Amino acid sequence: MTSAINISETLAQAHKALVDNKEIPADFAAQVSVLLTALEGFLNQQKPTSRNSSLPPSQDPNRLKQLRSGEGDKKPGGQAGHVGKTLRPVENPDEIINISVDKSSLPTDHSYKKVGVSKRQVVEFHLSRHVKEYHLEILEDETGKRITATPPDESASINRPIQYGVSVKAMAVYMNQYQLIPYKRVAEYFRDQGNLPLSAGSLFNFNKEAFSVLENFETIAREKLLNACVLHSDETGINVNGKLHWLHGALNDRWTLLMPHTKRGTEAMNDMDILPHFKGISVHDHWKPYFTYTKCRHALCNAHHLRELQWVIEKSPDHKWAAKMKELLLEINEALAEAGGVLIEKERQTYHERYISILKEGDEESPLPIPPPIQKGEVKKRGRMKKTKERNLLERLGVFEKETLLFMEEEQVPFTNNKGENDIRMTKVHQKISGCFKSFEGALIFCRVRSFLLTAQKHGVTATDALNTLFQGKLPDFCHASLGAE
Repeated sequence: MTSAINISETLAQAHKALVDNKEIPADFAAQVSVLLTALEGFLNQQKPTSRNSSLPPSQDPNRLKQLRSGEGDKKPGGQAGHVGKTLRPVENPDEIINISVDKSSLPTDHSYKKVGVSKRQVVEFHLSRHVKEYHLEILEDETGKRITATPPDESASINRPIQYGVSVKAMAVYMNQYQLIPYKRVAEYFRDQGNLPLSAGSLFNFNKEAFSVLENFETIAREKLLNACVLHSDETGINVNGKLHWLHGALNDRWTLLMPHTKRGTEAMNDMDILPHFKGISVHDHWKPYFTYTKCRHALCNAHHLRELQWVIEKSPDHKWAAKMKELLLEINEALAEAGGVLIEKERQTYHERYISILKEGDEESPLPIPPPIQKGEVKKRGRMKKTKERNLLERLGVFEKETLLFMEEEQVPFTNNKGENDIRMTKVHQKISGCFKSFEGALIFCRVRSFLLTAQKHGVTATDALNTLFQGKLPDFCHASLGAE
């Protein structure tokens, strides 16, 4: 079986043997080499890719960087019909510089009077150090007791001769947790641009401070998601100090909650404490641990189904049912979009019937494996025969028909679980830039702060504004709304 050996390594060894063995005729060696090359190409075609499986693009065999669709034909700059973000003059500039005409350069045989000005605005952005010094008045009564003035609300945490302010903390955490820039490079930026000797230790302390203030946010987010109508869930592997851990995500259109854990399955999901009590509709891929939660209904991600169907189309073109099923799912999704998200009962019934018909066709094209006849004196082997990938997919679509087509029955259920996948996607970007989390504490901080920033974005609050509010010791207004479904 091909799974028992390293195909690429074996083929490479065969090529080398052809070259090293001088006794093999040159023309024969050339012919065999061509056949080996063709075999390698064929095997690569049979391997799963990001197009026909859940494999990430980074693991595609012989991956090449390609232009996006249509990108090669585009001219530089904005495209026709594109609504751009044009720089527009501001009504109240920060500085006005008056420039007079040099009258010495003008002809002397004319007289001149001022009739107006021609306005030109230049936008600059300066990151510079701005030091505030507070002089807190000290009073002393007749007994010698001293009373010191209290700093203003936004500076209530002033308790040292010199310290970093809210804007420095907010920007540092924004660059580290939102833009995913490593500590060292953030420190370099502050040193180079603002002459601030910011250390990696200070950055870590800023993040710890944000983490501490956000404890209540995490409680609120969990409660909001627990009472939501639809919940998206997903998980992905993360590297914590060289060991595999898992980042779990639970979210909807308004709230996001991320959590790191040593486990991938139900133990981690139970610790997250949402799915065990959730009674809405849980949208996810087909990973079995999600189905252990029975208080909720389940909806499956059809993006995964489309990729798996594409695998069957490419690998087994004689299985016509796969192409028909892919076409049907896409047709239903398009029909829903055209109908505004709701189909009439007759249309839904028609699609259900077509779905069942395709499954029946697939049952003939992808039959159950038939065990070979037992020979005289042969002991019957225990266990079931291994099913093909095509058969497994067919049966899954049959058993979970309701969960696969729930997007057609319930308006609030999406066609895919892309929302769940999108919120955890940047974790992979973080790993590409920074390599791994140095500690589990770092992973905890990342998840809580990232959850907060993603949630703020969903409520129309910029990451910068959210962090500025946070480092004033407060949570943004969207966290103070009454608990319940949202």
